[in-house]
Amino acid sequence: VLSMKKYNVAIVGATGAVGQTMLKILEERNFPVKSILPLASSRSNGHVVEFKGEKIRVQEATPSSFEGIDIALFSAGKSDSMELAPEAVKRGAIVIDNSNAFRMDPEVPLVVPEVNPEHIKNHRGIIANPNCSTTQMVVALKPIHDAVEIKRVVVSTYQAVSGTGVDAVEELKQQLKMILNGQEPKHEVYPYPIAFNVLPHIDVFDDTGYSLEEWKMVNETRKILSDDSMAITATTVRVPVMNCHSESVNIETKEKLTADMAREILSGAPGIKVVDEPQRKQYPLPGDVSGRDEVFIGRIREDFSVSNGLNLWIVADNLRKGAALNAVQIAENMSDNAFI
Repeated sequence: VLSMKKYNVAIVGATGAVGQTMLKILEERNFPVKSILPLASSRSNGHVVEFKGEKIRVQEATPSSFEGIDIALFSAGKSDSMELAPEAVKRGAIVIDNSNAFRMDPEVPLVVPEVNPEHIKNHRGIIANPNCSTTQMVVALKPIHDAVEIKRVVVSTYQAVSGTGVDAVEELKQQLKMILNGQEPKHEVYPYPIAFNVLPHIDVFDDTGYSLEEWKMVNETRKILSDDSMAITATTVRVPVMNCHSESVNIETKEKLTADMAREILSGAPGIKVVDEPQRKQYPLPGDVSGRDEVFIGRIREDFSVSNGLNLWIVADNLRKGAALNAVQIAENMSDNAFI
């Protein structure tokens, strides 16, 4: 029986791209909200957001904001989460955090509800949302891993500018206009113009030559799938696409899986939509997937260079499944199972 309990929900980072999407998804999915409290930094103080046709003033997020809050959805960046999430927990809220602050903390469950919902109940007040590019990949890997155990994953990402935020989307638009008008494009968000360009650089590089985004995909995937033996390597790339991340994923499995078997397994798995008829030019495209909740998979084919290899093309809306939707699904799972 679904509980009819209603919750006081706070959204930290309510004026950002993900925060706005969280509000929209709570409304679309009719989450049992008693009251909504949009919070942000002092810069956004006085901003107004809309929820169910009502205009609500955004307040500055402080420790005392969380008095009486049941669920706090955080999407305000690592430093805000580090500072405010423990304060929210202290005041009785359950925090679902979208930043990189707690993901690799052994005390904090890192959850994708289609993949490891059983980890939710182990929380101690904070549950972490994975990185957007990790989330869509593990939704695809899980059913295959359950069937034939995955040995190794090689992933290259094609990540949209909305993953960086509203400023990046605006910058891409302005740069496109400038270039098409014969002007030199200005750039502030990325180290180079992103328009008509591809940047093999997401987050900071460490002394291994990998970027933090690449390590997130390696470490988070192992944690979510509870398999530290899985060999994973990633190359993460920013592309001039407004919304939706795409990934080329190469998988080596312990046992043989034909492309047809993989298609069948993936078609029956939760949260996945298989679009895979290349002869009819049917494959997942960011332009079609934007605004959708499922993880779209196509170009499913055997990798003939190894004995048990598969290639997949995976596309998902990074603001929705990659961030806001995943957080709301965690809250739904907790509500349905009376974990709150």
